[in-house]
Amino acid sequence: MKDILTLKLYTRVARLGSFSAAAREAGLAQSQVSRMIAELEATLGTRLLSRTTRAVAPTEAGTEFLTRVEPILAALEDAENSVRETGELRGLLRIGMPSTMGIRVVMPRLSGFVEQHPHLHVELLLDDKWQDMVREAVDVGIRVGALPDAAGTSKLIGRMRRVVVAAPSYVARHGTPKVPSDIAGHRVIAGPAAAHTSSWTFTRDGRSETVDVKPSISTNDTAGALAAAAGGLGVTSTTSWASRLELESGALVHLLPDWKTAELPVHAYFPMGRATRIAARAFVDFIAADLRDSPPNASFEQIG
Repeated sequence: MKDILTLKLYTRVARLGSFSAAAREAGLAQSQVSRMIAELEATLGTRLLSRTTRAVAPTEAGTEFLTRVEPILAALEDAENSVRETGELRGLLRIGMPSTMGIRVVMPRLSGFVEQHPHLHVELLLDDKWQDMVREAVDVGIRVGALPDAAGTSKLIGRMRRVVVAAPSYVARHGTPKVPSDIAGHRVIAGPAAAHTSSWTFTRDGRSETVDVKPSISTNDTAGALAAAAGGLGVTSTTSWASRLELESGALVHLLPDWKTAELPVHAYFPMGRATRIAARAFVDFIAADLRDSPPNASFEQIG
């Protein structure tokens, strides 16, 4: 069991980039963690971690070791969870998702899940770009939009609507678009939801209209695109859940509300396919049920 603890400590030091952070997480002294990792390196006859005064990072051998050890530790945790009569989950669950979705959709709904499993350590990796889930040891990813070709499996848990928004100060200076073609005369802010889209398509009464857009400002962060729009820098296309608070507060206004834009699917993506961990599927079942049972709103289209 001591060897398993040492391996777990190594994975946490490698992931957190800090002996002190891993020690706090495990309730151990930093010196104790450092000594156990040093003993592991001595046993293996190789250096696993590069240590400087500023950072701790895996060496090439350490990265290879990390990649091989984490699935083994996860399998051990799953074996324990599968026979625990209480149904309570333990261990580490790593969830990847876009930053704004994590903050505005998932985290407010997460308390019930962590109360059911108080000994499960949930680690949320918030990033608007698609992560290398295998390399990052992500157990489940929540993603909006089309999924890239991959070896894992996915579950559709909902749909998000796209909206075009701008600040009241911006439309006061530049006018309110009346029809989609008016967008061509406005400054456009491209965020992650539209960063790779050169045109926006709108539909109404069975008729579609596509508008070519050329961004004046681009950002890889949804919150950044919303801040730019709220600051009066232009119009942006984003998801309704991302802009809900700004729309409710009046910091942003919904443009062309009579026109519909494309819905985006929301998937839970399991990079390990059938080998997906018990905790990952339990989390997805919980969050999907919570979204389905929530009162319908303009932000999220539930899946029945």
